[in-house]
Amino acid sequence: MFIERFIERPRHIEVQLLGDKAGNVVHLYERDCSVQRRHQKVVEVAPAPGLDPEVRKKMTDCAVHLAKHVGYENAGTVEFLLDSKGNFYFIEVNARLQVEHTITEEVTSIDLVQSQIRVAEGMTLPEMGLTQDNIKTQGFAIQCRVTTEDPANNFQPSTGRLEVFRSGEGMGIRLDSAATYAGAIVSPYYDSLLVKVISHANDLPASAAKMTRALREFRIRGVKTNIPFLLNVVGNQKFLSGALDTYFIDENPQLFMFKASQNRAQKLLNYLGQVLVNGPATPLATSIPPADITPYIPPVPLDLSPEAVKKYELTGENTAIKPPKGFKQILQEGGPEAFAKAVRQNKGLLLMDTSFRDAHQSLLATRVRTHDLLAASPYVAHNFSNLYSMENWGGATFDVALRFLHECPWERLEAMRRLIPNIPFQMLLRGANAVGYTNYPDNVVYKFCEMSVKAGMDIFRVFDSLNYLPNLILGMDAAGKAGGVVEAAISYTGDVSDPNKKKYDLKYYLNLADELVKAGTHVLCIKDMAGLLKPQAAKLLISAIRDKHPDVPIHVHTHDTSGAGVAAMLACAQAGADVVDAAADSMSGMTSQPSMGALVACLMGTEQDTKIPLQKVSEYSAYWEQARTLYGPFECTATMKSGNADVYLNEIPGGQYTNLQFQAFSLGLGSQFEEVKKAYREANLILGDIIKVTPSSKVVGDLAQFMVQNKLTAKDIEAKAEELSFPKSVVEFLQGAIGQPHGGYPEPLRSKVLKDMKRIDGRPGAEMPPLDFDKLKADIQETYPLITDYDVMSAAMYPQVANDFFRIREKYGPVKHLDTKTFLVGPTVGDSIEVKIERGKTLDIRTLAISDEMTAAGEREVFFELNGQLRSVFIKDETASKEMKIHPKAIKGDKNQVGAPMPGTVLSVKVKEGDKVEKGQAIAVLSAMKMEMIVQAPKAGTIQSVLITNGQKLEGDDLIVTIE
Repeated sequence: MFIERFIERPRHIEVQLLGDKAGNVVHLYERDCSVQRRHQKVVEVAPAPGLDPEVRKKMTDCAVHLAKHVGYENAGTVEFLLDSKGNFYFIEVNARLQVEHTITEEVTSIDLVQSQIRVAEGMTLPEMGLTQDNIKTQGFAIQCRVTTEDPANNFQPSTGRLEVFRSGEGMGIRLDSAATYAGAIVSPYYDSLLVKVISHANDLPASAAKMTRALREFRIRGVKTNIPFLLNVVGNQKFLSGALDTYFIDENPQLFMFKASQNRAQKLLNYLGQVLVNGPATPLATSIPPADITPYIPPVPLDLSPEAVKKYELTGENTAIKPPKGFKQILQEGGPEAFAKAVRQNKGLLLMDTSFRDAHQSLLATRVRTHDLLAASPYVAHNFSNLYSMENWGGATFDVALRFLHECPWERLEAMRRLIPNIPFQMLLRGANAVGYTNYPDNVVYKFCEMSVKAGMDIFRVFDSLNYLPNLILGMDAAGKAGGVVEAAISYTGDVSDPNKKKYDLKYYLNLADELVKAGTHVLCIKDMAGLLKPQAAKLLISAIRDKHPDVPIHVHTHDTSGAGVAAMLACAQAGADVVDAAADSMSGMTSQPSMGALVACLMGTEQDTKIPLQKVSEYSAYWEQARTLYGPFECTATMKSGNADVYLNEIPGGQYTNLQFQAFSLGLGSQFEEVKKAYREANLILGDIIKVTPSSKVVGDLAQFMVQNKLTAKDIEAKAEELSFPKSVVEFLQGAIGQPHGGYPEPLRSKVLKDMKRIDGRPGAEMPPLDFDKLKADIQETYPLITDYDVMSAAMYPQVANDFFRIREKYGPVKHLDTKTFLVGPTVGDSIEVKIERGKTLDIRTLAISDEMTAAGEREVFFELNGQLRSVFIKDETASKEMKIHPKAIKGDKNQVGAPMPGTVLSVKVKEGDKVEKGQAIAVLSAMKMEMIVQAPKAGTIQSVLITNGQKLEGDDLIVTIE
């Protein structure tokens, strides 16, 4: 039987000894090694804080006596456990120098390594001046072992290449390390210790402060380290007071709460390297390159008050004066009703600027980035305070920001609101479809509107692609309950001035207006998405609505595809409209909105005078004229050289026109675009002459391209409807997935296409169960722990697109801070760029070279100079590496794929293809850095493929198995 004494809450104290060949032994006092994890020392302190002097003397005397008794030579350590009553118990002797000897050297000023060598040479301790009465301690020293272990993942070993290594140094800091430099490889086959950091100061808190500073100054990239954990330890109040025992780590779980390193600079270098090696990360639509230009916009006036001047003297930052008050302040003070009343009572025509959304959606494929919107925002706030609103969100911008620009649309909205506090923001809400292209549970639409208002949105232009009232009213209710201004929109098609067009006549629109006013809209909008509203029709429609609803503000939206947009908006103003849409001159015309400058100039001196200075419009337009050249790859003028009045025949919405043209080119139908436009008109009539705006316009466009591709006429469609494989959007429309069209569905086409497929009667989303946001958040956090509620809503709108965005954001960081040319096509070798990642933090990046040679893993090294320091990244050449055999990686977030949680060697494979596994069942065992890890199945299923063998060496995330 073996019996051990149990010591409750012990301290682990070790005494440093030094002996010579003449029998002399001295102690160099003690070290406290109580901060342990799984009985492994983590942080050591010398001398032991708060140790009773009597206990210290007894302990050191015992250690010296023991060493003399056995005739001990050289350095050694006697280890004890100390209980709370001052009793100490011998553990063992380590007959060597220990890792933590450094702190003893610091507090005693005795070089233990040198002393050992002199003892080996035959010198005695007295000859070296090392007698017990001469050995004193001064201050406190702390040692932290920086290891390549991930404390957020149970201290799992982290291996790979040190992409960046910058140490923290300075007075009172000592570093003991070996192969720690940028480019060094941390192997899974050796100890994970990277560097020992030792601090020394007059007292323990001061020593801990030096340690904290040094650890914070470390920059280690490419591998995970335990630095976040060490910072929590040395900053803990119990540690600073010296009240330590071996339970310290176990009883302080807050030590494991870490703020993740953003690693923004290195991630951005990886993005730049990726674009340089593999080409643009977002698809470019044309061969027109982005211009090498920084668009100029006049600065805003500075605040010269004493307070602002003092701030400049302290920080070097100028402060702009506050912009003039606008309609935003009326909305804030009085709410939506007071806002609507003020709009109605305003003398003159009000304008909504679409440059921040619909204009670039129509002309530049919605690709304008936050970087360029924010650059113009202060100027807009100071010079266009009397705008009705700025349209800057919603519609396709939400999807495109995530999918192609790798930006968070919510962050864009918040950033614009900070810079434009005085102008109401307006967004386009697709009724029950929110900002998506499908139906959502009602609670998703309501929560979306609520979050939008909190992020800075004011006015919701709510429409439905079929003018289907149940969908419209749901969106109106959601926007209203969120506290927003409800601007219910009637989507316009046909021609009310043509007595031969009877389906969408004046009565139809007046009835719709009555219903929307009855439903509580604050503002009534006519949404002329294709630019079909001719001046004569505008007078008829607007004057009729004004007569019926004299107190409701009327807002008119149009596109200038035909070239008659300015004339139509002037007619609306004369007929009683309160607000019309316009875009900066250089962003107007064609499929965009009418020219702001033209409207301002035409109304000067009239009752509808906008009171906007034409000179300011011109300066604003000059900015966009330059900014537009940055987006050459998406320029609509690559295929469309002017407006075209044939829109009155084909009725293609402005926002769809250029997209349809680009799609035609991508499908090989570029030379047949005239045929596509004619087919669009035919497709519309085949489907029953429907309202055409997203997503119903997509239905018509898909059918038109389907007809041209397959050389089908309207008669062919009718005759072969039962045997053709129609586009998915067409089938879903006929099923009722986007609502009910005015006048019903086309028969017998619907019956022929659907046969026995399911039909939806009524509002499509009415029967959908509420979305569990908490569950969705928890599911996403399994892969991306740091997501926000905004991210969760993005995932609710676009699950796959959002997941791809999260992956790209985690890999490449805040690419939104890059200038547009660099973002699209990468930097030029030899040139420098500045990237402001936050206030006071600017990266100066110079691209130096790209290696011609590839590594065995198919990677090329790309060299940069970051803030004067050489850095490099390895980028897989996706073209050249196709011919190489490289182990595949598990796709993050795909729960059917199981990747290696760490680099290492496969000890055993526990499954084979076809095996059925339960969640948590062992799949394989890996080994690295003295640690074995069992890889478990993340879910139950059948093993589809096994990609590893025993003894195989794996990198992190290498694919192990796939599960179905």
